Amino acid sequence: MNNTTHLGGLLQRREGYGLTWRGRLAVLALVALALFGAVRGVHPFLAIHDSQPGGFLIVEGWAPDYVFEVATNEFARNHYAKLYVTGNPIDKGAPLVEFKTAAELGAATLAKMGMDTNSFQAVPAPFVERDRTYTSALALKKKLAAQGLLPARLNILTLDTHARRTRLLFHQVFGADATIGMLAIPSRDYDDVHWWRSSPGVRAVMGELLSYGYARLVFSKPE
Repeated sequence: MNNTTHLGGLLQRREGYGLTWRGRLAVLALVALALFGAVRGVHPFLAIHDSQPGGFLIVEGWAPDYVFEVATNEFARNHYAKLYVTGNPIDKGAPLVEFKTAAELGAATLAKMGMDTNSFQAVPAPFVERDRTYTSALALKKKLAAQGLLPARLNILTLDTHARRTRLLFHQVFGADATIGMLAIPSRDYDDVHWWRSSPGVRAVMGELLSYGYARLVFSKPE
């Protein structure tokens, strides 16, 4: 690059390289390709599926019924010591149902599906305004500790994009000694391959992406 100074050093003429219109198009194409790859990759990143059968099978009680159908089949197919259902108090419609927590409602759902009641147990968590997954994991750890079952091997069933955040928070609660597998059950509300084509898909993916960012970068364990 050649620089020439004029008018007592007040002006400078520069000669160098710049992008042609073809170069600009190539850069735009690369940016678009990168964005498309990010859009396609964010769902599988969040909906991590890394099953580790054995030990205890865990189901998040707020999940829809079809997740519990998968849970009954998973429990029958692999060798688990027990199934635990986690969950916080139900904050909508609670006066109309006999079960006050998602954990108890989930356990009742398993019983209705014909699962042996000796095979599973509800683990209710206390009411909190935020960090419900962390609180549910903490309640489960206390239950297992009281039964002398730590360190634990957990295989957790949850819905779709919630999986990565669930694994992160359970690892924070149970520590490095625990083995934690994840089974992310696809949502029936949208096409997970083309999630951006529907409002339920956009809400699920973008909401969980923000929540995972909060859990990874901002969240700190309560005192």
